Formats: sequence, C-alpha cells, structure tokens
Amino acid sequence: MSAAAGIGSYEDFVKVHGVLLVASGLPQSLHQKLFQKLTTEAFDGGNYFQVEPVEDGRQRRLVLTADFLGKDSDVFLVDHAWTFRLADAYKQLQEVPGLVERMASLMCVDADLNSDAEETGDEDDAKLSAVEIVEREYCKVKEEGIDSVRWLELEDLEIDDAMLVSLDLPSKFPHLIALSLRGNKLSNSETVVKVVAQFKSLRALWLNYNPTLKIGDNYLEDAILLNCPELEIYNSSFTPKYGKWALGFCGGLYEKDNPGGSHESDHLLQSVTSLDLSNRSIRNLITKAFSPSEMPILSYLNLHGNPLNENSDGELLKYLRGFINLTALEVDIPGPLGENAVDIIEALPTLSLLNGLSTSKILESEKGIVDSMLKPRLPELNAGESLTDRVISAMWLYLMTYRLADDEKIDETSVWYVMDELGSALRHSDEANFRVSPFLYMPDGKLESAVSYSILWPTKNVQRGDECTRDYLFGIGEDRQRSARLTAWFHTPQNYFIREYEKYSMKLQSKKFSPPPVMPSVTNSLLHNDGSVLHVYTDMPPVEEFLTRPEFVITTEPKNADILWTSVQVDEEMKKAVGLNDQQYINQFPFEACLVMKHHLAETVQKAHGAPKWLQPTYNLETHLTQLIGDYYTRERDGVDNLWILKPWNMARTIDTTVTQSLSAIIRLMETGPKICQKYIEHPALFRGRKFDLRYIVLVRSMSPLEIFLADIFWVRLANNSYSLEKHSFFEYETHFTVMNYRGRLNHMHTSEFVKDFEQEHQVQWMDIHLRIKQMIRSVFESAATVHPEMHSPMSRAMYGVDVMLDSHYEPKLLEITYCPDCTRACKYDTEAVTGGGGVVKGSDFYNYVFGCLFLNETTHVSPL
Repeated sequence: MSAAAGIGSYEDFVKVHGVLLVASGLPQSLHQKLFQKLTTEAFDGGNYFQVEPVEDGRQRRLVLTADFLGKDSDVFLVDHAWTFRLADAYKQLQEVPGLVERMASLMCVDADLNSDAEETGDEDDAKLSAVEIVEREYCKVKEEGIDSVRWLELEDLEIDDAMLVSLDLPSKFPHLIALSLRGNKLSNSETVVKVVAQFKSLRALWLNYNPTLKIGDNYLEDAILLNCPELEIYNSSFTPKYGKWALGFCGGLYEKDNPGGSHESDHLLQSVTSLDLSNRSIRNLITKAFSPSEMPILSYLNLHGNPLNENSDGELLKYLRGFINLTALEVDIPGPLGENAVDIIEALPTLSLLNGLSTSKILESEKGIVDSMLKPRLPELNAGESLTDRVISAMWLYLMTYRLADDEKIDETSVWYVMDELGSALRHSDEANFRVSPFLYMPDGKLESAVSYSILWPTKNVQRGDECTRDYLFGIGEDRQRSARLTAWFHTPQNYFIREYEKYSMKLQSKKFSPPPVMPSVTNSLLHNDGSVLHVYTDMPPVEEFLTRPEFVITTEPKNADILWTSVQVDEEMKKAVGLNDQQYINQFPFEACLVMKHHLAETVQKAHGAPKWLQPTYNLETHLTQLIGDYYTRERDGVDNLWILKPWNMARTIDTTVTQSLSAIIRLMETGPKICQKYIEHPALFRGRKFDLRYIVLVRSMSPLEIFLADIFWVRLANNSYSLEKHSFFEYETHFTVMNYRGRLNHMHTSEFVKDFEQEHQVQWMDIHLRIKQMIRSVFESAATVHPEMHSPMSRAMYGVDVMLDSHYEPKLLEITYCPDCTRACKYDTEAVTGGGGVVKGSDFYNYVFGCLFLNETTHVSPL
C-alpha cells in the first residue's frame, strides 16, 4: 500500500500516530524506519529469521539467520494471521475458508493421529457405544477365558447410574485390574460403590470428570477404599495401599495390553530405571514396594507435587541414599526433602542432576532453591477431535490482545489476534532479546482505515544462530502475580499452588457468622405534617413516567428535591457542583460497592460467611490467582468438573464474560481487564431444557438496624437455546446466558406461568425454593451490614436487583447484585404475585409500591426479609 492522501509525509505519520508510537515502546530512532516499512508494506523478516520446529514438532522457535542485529537497530513488520472478537472465534474457524487449516499448522496441532488410532483400535472405540464395547469385550471373555479382559476403558460414553448397573460389569469381568469410567454422567455415589465394590482384584479405578465427584466430599473415596482391598490408584492418585502395581504403572510396565497383576509381573520392577511419581498425592514413600531391593537400578526419580508428610526430611534422605544408582532427582524445593538444594545434594552424593540442573553447578553457586526448568504447555492432541476444537484449545498459547478506543469512548470488547508464522514462533524468555507490540496503522489518518500489525525489534545484540525470544509478560512483575501468570504457558509446580489453595480454603471454612440481632424499625414515613408533597428528582424515564402517586411530584432541579433517584454516582464533588445538601434522601448507600461490584461482593460474603453453599467458589484474579490455580489443579487431580466463568468487576449485561475450562484461557483473559473467576454451575436446574435465572428486587430502608424488603414480583430470564456442555456451545451467547434485553431474542414469560410449569416439570413446591432464596438474600445483606457498618446512612434508601440461579438440586446460588436495576419489565407487564400477599401487581404501579415502601413505610406488594 502506498501512502494515502491522509499520510503524505513522515511528519503527518507522527502527528496521527504519536500516541500509538509512545504506547508501543518503539525507540524514537526507529520511528522513521517503521514509517518507511509501513508505507511500502516491507515484510522483510524472512531475510533475517528462520522458523524451526522444536519439542518433536509440537512447537516452533525463531532463530536469527543474519550475521548480526544490534540493539534497537531495526524494526520488522509482523502480519496478523487471524483477528477476531472472542465470541466469533468458533464461527470464524468453521466458516472462513482455509483459516482453521492455517491456524492448526501455525499452532502445531495438525498432526494426523489416524494411523496411531488404527493401530490401537481406539478409532473403532470412538464409534461404539458403551453397550457395544462391553459386548465386544465380553465376547473375548467367552472365547478366551475369564482372565482375557483385565483392563476396561469406558470413557466419555454418556454412562449414567442406570446404565452402569445394566452393563453388569462385575459378573462379566470379575477379575478386572483396571477400570476407567472417566467423563461419564455418574451422579449417585451409592450406585457407583455398589458396582465397584464387587471387583475384589481391582488395582486402579478412574472416575474423573463425573458429577458424583465433588470437592470436599470424601464419602465416595472412603467407601471405595473400604470395599476394594487391592486398590492402589484412585483417580490418578496413589491410595495408602499402593504397592508394586502402582509403581509399575508409573514406571511404564503396565498398560491395557499388559495389565500385570500376576506374581511373575511383580518382579518386573527390578528393570525400572526411570520412575515418574509426580502429583500422585503420596504421603508415605518408605514402603516395602518402593525400596532399593525392589528397584536396584533406579536412576531417575520425580517426586514433584507429593506431600510426603508421613516421613520427615531426614528419614526420606536417608532412605533415598539406599538407591545407589540414583543420579537424577526432581522434587519441590523447599519441600518434603528440606528447604535447601545444597543440603539435599550433600545428603545424596550419587546425584548428578537436581531438578534438571547440574549438582556441581548448584554447589558452586550455593543456590539454595532450585526448581526444574519450566516445561512448556504443549497442545494436547486427542484422536477424533476436530481441527477447530484443537485450535480453540491451543490458541491461548498464541493469542495477543488490544482494545480499540477513540476520543469519545473505549470499545466494550477486546480484539484478539494471532501473529503470523514468524511472530508466533517467538518463545518466552525472562531475559528476552526482542520486544513485540501491536500497532494500528491508519493510512487515511482515521481509525476506519486502520490496519493492525505487530512490530518487532531487538532489545539486545543478537548473533547468528541465537534464538529470538520475547517476554510474554513484559512489564508485569511479581506485584502483579508474574510467576503465577506464567502458568498460562508453562507447567508450574502444582504442589505449591495446591498448598496455597488448601490454606486459603481452610481459612474460609473456619469462618463462623453471627447474624446481627433483629431490631425494631428506626425509619419513619417522610410525609410532612402539613401534607405537602415530596419532590423527587430523577434521571430515569420509567420513574418519571410511572411514579404517579399524589404524595410525590417530579422536579427538574436536583437541589430542590427531597429525594434524588438517580442512576449516576452521587459523590461529594457532584453534591458541590449541583448544590445538594445533607438533608436530601438519595437512592444509594455509602460503600454499596461492597455489594454491587462483583469482586467486592465475593469478598464481603467470604469475610462474613467464608464459603457458604449459596456462593460458588469465587476468586478475584487480581489478588487470588495463586489460590485459583491451586483450586483448578486440585479439581484436575481429583477428576472433578473444572468449568469456570469469568466476569469483569463492574460490567453489566454479561459484557466481556467468558465460560471456559482452560486454565490458560482463565489467566490470559486477565489481560482484558480485572475480573473474578467463579466456578460455573455446570448442572443448573433447567426449564424445558434451557438455562434460566431469576431477578429479585430488594428494597433497603436501613442498614443498621437492617430493614430490607423483597418485592412480591420477580421475573425469570430464559436462555434461547437448549443447555449444552459441548465445548463449542461456550461461544453461544444464547445457550449459556439469559440476559436477552440487549442482544438475542427476548422471550418474556409470566412469572405465575413459569412457576406453575416448573413445579409440574420438576415435581417440586416453589414455596420451598422461595424460602431458601429469601434466607440467602437476607444472609447477603447481613454480610454487608456486619463487614461494612460504614454503609449505614439515615439519608439513604435504595433498590437493588439480586440475580439468582438454581442448581440441579434446586438450591439457590447468588450470581450478582445490581444497583438501580432495569425494571422495564416490571413496569410493562401486570404480574400475578406467586409469593407474599398474592394478587395482581399492576406494572404501571410498580414504582408507586417501591416509593411507598422506601419513603412512606408501606408494605403493599412487598415482604419484609
């Protein structure tokens, strides 16, 4: 592209792009060179760099092929191979010709797995149902004998409790050694135990990713361990009974075609030289099975991520010294072997490598804490997975982001992009030799003409053959959780994060809440003794239109009002500017951010109640990313659902809200603004197969003592699509979100009709559910009153929207609280009240009842909480 009329010279370029140039960080000495390359579209990186495969072709790196590049000596244009809004990602990959193929190649996820699948027969399994697989294996038993099938994998086959019983596995395969039921729909612990307990020879059982597994619920595990006396591995963790079979499994001796279990196979441990025991929840290492006599030639041992808390560090070091051929050890430092790497090396003189580093170099440097070099996260390739799904999973290792803005406003949603093959080959280094920055070139001098690039320049002297790297977290230090955020791209030490999560969880669980005592009302009607009207200033059209009671008159002058009902924040600066005084009533409480901002709401509840069942596990990513990662790793280890929802601190209408089960995605989404990360309600109560939530209206007269009322009307908000947990559905707004007022197709349903049909569909009594919801809402406001007594103000009266969801057990879950909620629906429709005093609530009288409750001390169509 030649320079257009808008940019005729370098001076014009600087004038138009001055702010962008400063923001990019590009040295001023390179500005003119950048202008020249932009105007001539000079993509000359191929003359200086070469892309090379690494990690067995699962990653690429960028290498300098030129003789030399000096610091700040040149700048290179990098094209953007894919630019998109997150909600459009799946659709674009499906519809844009050639896009998914290019992205799959760029992200190294286009490997053909069919040949491997054909060899193992897994491809055939992918086409079979659970019944068909069991029947095929049972035919083998009938033909070859009862011991011919000792390892059975029934994964991701939609097996529920009834089907598990009907498959009759114990009678068909009584001598099973390993059984995997990962990723099914087993929900009843008693049923699972009843079936599994019949396998008396079972050594390994995987129930990961079934609804029956719940964090903090140990019933299932305890019952299975009690009834399966030989079990050594449960959900990837070693049981206290682990022995030779579990060690052989981790040493690569046993798998589906060679399940072991015979007395002859026990002696195979003698041949093991390498043993990876990382993240197996091992508490006791000093056992008969794990011993120098059983594994005399063991040379490599990985103990990362195990508590080993039943042995002292001295006992462990003395025991490991008996493995005379042990030359390489990986272990958390500080950790179960002690606090110092030097002490470990001195106690184990045969070691030549500790956490991947030469022991001689560690001793020379006297470096006390040595962790393994972080291994990169590489895309996981699953047979039968579509290219689109592979790209969606892998893209978080490559994405970069920016947000558009002009003089008037900032874009509500971020733009994500993938650099071209050259830019995407830049790997991370804490001591990077290049820097990359996005740059919008506006050839016509206007945003509408902008073309997005990335610009690349050397920040150090680079020699031929050097790898070219960038800092993925440039400018982000430990004050912004740098080490934890690297987990998006690297396998960080799981045990550290799990320990931090467990400490945090225990602190929450220890909270005991004492609700404030119920006190007599201290509020009075505001009506004047002389019968004069109350003047109301409002900037909200529905209040102007529907507040028709004779006791209230709308005024256009805020300073003349008795009551200010406004959608904007009233602070001291505004009071001074408008001429307000301290005798005017305002529809907002001081410090109400502790309720209406999502991170403050979670903090308020957690400070008061710890972890109540009505609040999903919630983390402020700006302060508690480490604990979130630990929770995620714990769920991953235990095979528990790991789907999360990310919400901006203070955005409405689900803007910039994302549902994901990717840890990398969770961390990367921090880049688009501060967020909370909350455990997604994977199994909500559904209405006709669709997700829904409920909007309640809470009126607050006083915070001390607490005087709150629940409007007798509430309304249901329905998703438009049938609920699904398919990966691609997470990009479908109308499947996972219910707010359709601003986008999507709004389906209004009368509350009374919804309640009647819901009761019939689920065979429940709505009043039982309503009682639990009322108790929850009361508890939330008690939290605020207790944790933030500064909220109280005698001149405040307010209305809040409380959004509630029900889980599959009809237990309420708090979603969020909204200041000055949109009550258009309440005003538009006459509603039959199904709670409180009943009767029909006229929509046109909604604000009459609200103002009557808050300012006249009435209780028409509201119920005290």
